[in-house]
Amino acid sequence: MKDLLIFPFNGNAIEALDALGDKFNLLGFVDDSKQGKDFFGIPILGREAFEQFKTAKVLAVPGSPTSFMIRKNIIDSLGIELDRFANVIHPMAHVSKYAILGTNLLISSGSTINATAQIGNHVIVLNNSVVHHDSQIKDYAILGSSVVVAGNVIIEENCYLGSASSIINNVTIGEKSLVGIGSNVIKAIPKDSKYVGNPAKHII
Repeated sequence: MKDLLIFPFNGNAIEALDALGDKFNLLGFVDDSKQGKDFFGIPILGREAFEQFKTAKVLAVPGSPTSFMIRKNIIDSLGIELDRFANVIHPMAHVSKYAILGTNLLISSGSTINATAQIGNHVIVLNNSVVHHDSQIKDYAILGSSVVVAGNVIIEENCYLGSASSIINNVTIGEKSLVGIGSNVIKAIPKDSKYVGNPAKHII
């Protein structure tokens, strides 16, 4: 088993707990404001833990519908080399051997990454989401639960796809864009946009 630290202590970190299986020994969560507390006996530590446990792998999963656009800045602020990050993939997720995976990934239970799909670095794929063939999920993107990404889709960097959203094949979601919960995207979305509804429409 590999020692692991999870940053920060948030909802994504809690989701990661069930995905650890027997591959990781969780030493604790790392958080900037909640250190000194614990969660079911798991300690919440400060950033000094990265230096204290130098050989521990790191899973960094910041990000929410309100902070997804700055995920890169937050992860970069840790000063962690890319090869120190871990991929945490739930034992009940299906990841094709023909998929291409980056680093610092959380792929939760029931999710499917199909053949020839490409998942970049620092990506979160929550429960029961599906990424179909030839689609690209680029760095720092988050897919909520039960998201369906059809074939030949490009999700650019720092996007957030809300739970139960669906993306039609052959479209691109521009960087730093948000797709709302339950939305159905049937055309390309420009960068720095928010789209919600069925079909998804732009909102300010």
